Amino acid sequence: MNALSRRLLLACVAIFAAADCSIAQNWPQWRGPLGTGVAPDANPPIEWGDNKNVRWKTVIPGKGHSTSIVWGERIILTTAIPQGDEVMPRLPPRAGAHDNLAMTRQHEYVVVAVNRKDGKILWQQAMHKDLPHEPGHVTASLASNSPVTDGEYVFAFFGSRGLYCLDMNGKLVWKKSLGEMHTKHGHGEGSSPALHGDTLVVNWDHEEQSFLIALDKRTGKQRWRVGRPEDSSWSTPIIVEHAGKVQVIVPGTKRLRGYDLASGAVLWECAGLSSNIVASSVAANGVVFSGSSYDTRNLLAIKLDGARGDVTDSKQVLWSRRRGCPYVPSPLLYGDSLYTLQHYQGLVSRLDVKTGEDQGGPFRLQAIKNAYASPVGAANRIYVVSLDGVTQVMSHGDENPKMLAVNRLDDRISASPALAGGDLFLRGERFLYCIAEVGR
Repeated sequence: MNALSRRLLLACVAIFAAADCSIAQNWPQWRGPLGTGVAPDANPPIEWGDNKNVRWKTVIPGKGHSTSIVWGERIILTTAIPQGDEVMPRLPPRAGAHDNLAMTRQHEYVVVAVNRKDGKILWQQAMHKDLPHEPGHVTASLASNSPVTDGEYVFAFFGSRGLYCLDMNGKLVWKKSLGEMHTKHGHGEGSSPALHGDTLVVNWDHEEQSFLIALDKRTGKQRWRVGRPEDSSWSTPIIVEHAGKVQVIVPGTKRLRGYDLASGAVLWECAGLSSNIVASSVAANGVVFSGSSYDTRNLLAIKLDGARGDVTDSKQVLWSRRRGCPYVPSPLLYGDSLYTLQHYQGLVSRLDVKTGEDQGGPFRLQAIKNAYASPVGAANRIYVVSLDGVTQVMSHGDENPKMLAVNRLDDRISASPALAGGDLFLRGERFLYCIAEVGR
C-alpha cells in the first residue's frame, strides 16, 4: 500500500469513526443509537421534579406519543393538531371496536423542531391535513410513529397520512403515500420507520394486505416491497448487520422473520409469538430477542449465526419463556441483561441474555403500576416512566437493583424517553421537558 492509499484509508476510518461517535452521542431513532434503549455516552440526572433539574419545559401543540429524537442541538418530534369544527366520522366503527376516541375533527400532522439549549421552537411544518378514517384507542395518538434521522434528513411517518423526508431546517425533500391502514379494532397506528445507510424501511401490518417496504432515503423511490401474511401489529423493524449481511427483523402474529435488506428476501423465520404485537425486538452480539403477551405469552432468543429457513424447532432458538414477556413497552437490552415490563402489573423482570433465566426478581416498581413508555438505560441506571408522570430510577449491574429515586412531574406520559449527553427528554401530554442538572 503506497503513502497516498494509506492516507485515504486513514481518512475513511476517521470519517466512519466520527459518524459512529456522532450517532452514539445522539438519540436518532425510536430506541436510541443502538436500537436497544441504551444511550452508551449519556449521563442524565437521577433526581428531578417540577422545581428541580428541569432546565426548560415547552408546550407542544396538539397531541403525539412519538418519541422525540435528538441530533446535535435539535430535538425533533411529531404531533397531530385538531382543526375546525366537529363533523361526522368518515367511517363506521370496525368490527370489535372498543374504547376508541370520538374522531370528529380534522387534524393537521406536524413535525416540530425544538432548540435543545432553551426549548424554543425552531420550526414547525404541517405535512398533511385530513379527518382520520380511524379514531384510535383512547390511550393512543394520531402521531405515535417516531421519526428517525441521520443528521442530514429527518424522516417523519404518519402512517395513513404519509411518509415525509425533510432536511434539518424543515424543508420538504420528498413525500410518499403508502395507502390507508385499517388496524385491528380501529385502535390506530404506531410502527416507526427504520434507517440503515441509504435505505429506509417501513412495516405496514394491518387487517388487509400487509407488507414491508424499503425506500431510497434520498428520493423516496421504492427499492423493494414484499407482502406479509400478517394482521395488525405496531412493532418497529430493527436492522441488524451480522456476518457481512444486513437484515431487517420484524415480528408478526404468524412468524418472526429476518429479511435481506438488499432484496427483501426472507432469510429465516420462527413461529411462537402472539397477535397484536406492540413491542419491538432488540438484538446484540448475533442474538435477537423478541416477545409478546397479548393472547400468547412468549419471549424468544434467536441465534443469527446459521439461521436459515424455518428455525422454529431448531437449535437457533437459544431459549424461550412464558413469564416476564413484554406487551406495550419494548424490552431494554443492557449488557448481559434483558429488562421487560409485565402487562399492567408494575413489575420489572431482568433476564440473563444467555439463558433466559431470571437474574433475581421479578422486581416490584414501588411507584409505578402502568407504563406505555419503554424503559431506557444509561450510566448503569434504568429509567422507567409511568402514564401518570412518575419516573423510577434503579441501578443496573447490582445483584439486586437498588431503587435510586422516584421523580414526579405533573403530566401524563406515554412517549418513551430520549437520552443524549447529560440530558433526558420527556414528552408529556402538556409539555416537552428537558431534564438536566441546572448549571451543568
